[in-house]
Amino acid sequence: MKVAVVQEAPIYLNKEKSLNKAVTLIEQAAAQDCHLIVFPETWLPGYPTFVWRLPPGAGMSKTDELFALSQANSIDLSRDDLAPIKTAAHDNDMVVVMGHQEIDGTLSGSTLFNSVAIIDADGKLLNNHRKLMPTNPERMVWGFGDGSTLKVVPTAVGRVGALICWENYMPLARFTLYAQYIDIYCAPTWDNGATWLATMQHIAREGGCWVIGCATALEASDIPDDVPYRDEIFPDPEEWINPGDAIMYRPFGGAVAGPMHREKGLLISDFFPEEARASRRKFDVSGHYARPDVFTLHVNQKPQRPVSFDS
Repeated sequence: MKVAVVQEAPIYLNKEKSLNKAVTLIEQAAAQDCHLIVFPETWLPGYPTFVWRLPPGAGMSKTDELFALSQANSIDLSRDDLAPIKTAAHDNDMVVVMGHQEIDGTLSGSTLFNSVAIIDADGKLLNNHRKLMPTNPERMVWGFGDGSTLKVVPTAVGRVGALICWENYMPLARFTLYAQYIDIYCAPTWDNGATWLATMQHIAREGGCWVIGCATALEASDIPDDVPYRDEIFPDPEEWINPGDAIMYRPFGGAVAGPMHREKGLLISDFFPEEARASRRKFDVSGHYARPDVFTLHVNQKPQRPVSFDS
């Protein structure tokens, strides 16, 4: 099985154009005989990197304006905004892991979430995980997820699960996925560099699973001219805002592809999902190597909702 990891920029803060680009990338991966494609964190419609660049307080009004634009271009699953991706998955026999910024149209219609969708090759949405804990200034943009989406799901390419960015530093969140006999562990992120790559390798060994890490490769030149405060937030037109560093690790082993640094395109490699479970003969963190007489984990998988309606 061939796997593709996306290291391309979206059309920043433009949902419709980014959806169209995603479909094109899925078709390109299918043309190279891939059956799984993984997109980075909030690839739709683009990671809100402005919260790291505008000063708190002094930049609040600018953050508000950019938030509103980001909000208007977020994915609403109640309106089936991922329909083009689901159709492309079906038409190309492709499992799609899509990082997206989500707006919940069934509740407040305002709060945003950092989410990752797993869509099977038949076009069905199997899981939509919301990041449990936004990191540092991300909390000015996103709400918190809950345990109801901490799931590993069976797909056409094996059992797939995902945690987002620094969730992958949460040992208990990782353990929750390991305990659901995971084959392919996806880590869409905005992080990059040596520490992040070491984390991906550690997870491949700890979990005995295939690991895919990917961030959006983004240059200042990728930011459209009509994005508010573009020149102030990205003053260096030659800047690599994020170098990408897409990577794939085999279970209990080394890298099979990447890191792809300061390049655009698809990182493609062969995967053998069945190797994951066999690799755990030596070390199965949630199986024979666990010590339930000493350590146990309780995971609350009930959806947490602020309101319920009886009608």
